[in-house]
Amino acid sequence: MLNGRVSHWWEEIGLPAPREQLRGHSTADVAIVGAGFTGLWTAYYLAKANPKLDITILEARHVGYGASGRNGGWLTNTITAGRDRYLASHGRQAVNDFQLAMNQTVAEVIAVCSAEGIDAELKQGGELEVAYTAAQEQRLRDDAMTDARWEHSDTVLLEAGATQAKINVANARAGLFHPHAARIHPAKLVRGLAEVVERLGVKIHEDTRATALQPHHVDFEAGTLKAQSVIRATEGFTAGLAGHKRLWLPMNSSLIATEPLPSSIWDELNWKHGEVLGDYAHVYMYAQRTADDRIAIGGRGVPYKYGSRTDTDGVTPQKTVQGLQEILHRMFPQTRGARIEHAWSGVLGVPRDWAATVGLDPDTGLGWAGGYVGTGVGAANLAGRTLRDLILGAETELTNLPWVNHRVRKWEPEPLRWLATKGLYAAYGAADRSELKGRTSTSALAVLADRITGKP
Repeated sequence: MLNGRVSHWWEEIGLPAPREQLRGHSTADVAIVGAGFTGLWTAYYLAKANPKLDITILEARHVGYGASGRNGGWLTNTITAGRDRYLASHGRQAVNDFQLAMNQTVAEVIAVCSAEGIDAELKQGGELEVAYTAAQEQRLRDDAMTDARWEHSDTVLLEAGATQAKINVANARAGLFHPHAARIHPAKLVRGLAEVVERLGVKIHEDTRATALQPHHVDFEAGTLKAQSVIRATEGFTAGLAGHKRLWLPMNSSLIATEPLPSSIWDELNWKHGEVLGDYAHVYMYAQRTADDRIAIGGRGVPYKYGSRTDTDGVTPQKTVQGLQEILHRMFPQTRGARIEHAWSGVLGVPRDWAATVGLDPDTGLGWAGGYVGTGVGAANLAGRTLRDLILGAETELTNLPWVNHRVRKWEPEPLRWLATKGLYAAYGAADRSELKGRTSTSALAVLADRITGKP
């Protein structure tokens, strides 16, 4: 088994050819820090809207090195932290508008890939969330009732037989399905998007690590870059910037990929249409059937490293690999004889209230987007279009969505956040184990952990 080396996605297609490092002092109209989905989508929409703009992207390693090249390949419509997060502050119609925008974002990414010739192995099969314990089933059914009261949720409650007919998850008791999701190959999408923005005249400099962001100014290791607008698109690596140590917690997520599975197994699994798959565990999983017939499945391993440290090449502890294998075999016993060919990890950004945000301070020129908590494949596209409008000074439906200019307090200092994160995920794990043993209601440990973390 290959462990690390960024991700299976990059290992499969090969790392991108190195781009020129930026050195010395230079200027641009727009400086973007981070060449993942957020930075690239922002550059794409800006360059399309105003081809005369001088746009420069700075990337510490290479395009798609972070979460954009390591994720589970879910392009979906999730509002990070959920619709209820914004209900009291913005009202029902604003939240409905937000959900509609996220639904449309899935179609937007698919349309751009088609128009620009990006082969990202996209297949829109929807999202299926399953419950395979009594407590999970209760949470799923509660969510189904809640969704029914919202416009644009478009979810359908599936009973056990209909769930297993869609994807044959062992012991599935119920499922919740919606159509606004697609499987993607994330490295192919981020690579293709980078090539497109370069054709539009955007400059991408790799091996150029920003150290501090100031009004109209970026400091990096080998120089400075002045710009009217400076956009922070660093997601899980935000803690490495001066003054941002406690802004977003860098949370680890890990994946494994099987060898390609034979048609006989796929015939049993009924997994045919590009659906992405999740569950209702507290320490939840996410999975896809890849274009070359593997199962790529992920979840939380070691969720947080002391001092907001981040990894380099995605090496994953063997205990985490074994834990993901157990989930794979529990859900799909047919895979017990399949080899695990690759394991890897990455970091995602978690704000203190678990709610993603996008914004711009017009006085300082400092903008940002992120804190996606794992939903960034879709949300980053909406963020890029929103930043386009904010930078160009246009008031649009997007700039009035509830997440725009949303800010929350910072995470607690160490050792509090390490102790809390370690303890709380231990509580989630204990809750899941008790539910697997037959507990029929959500564990009080999980409820308490949610309240302490602010997790929706």
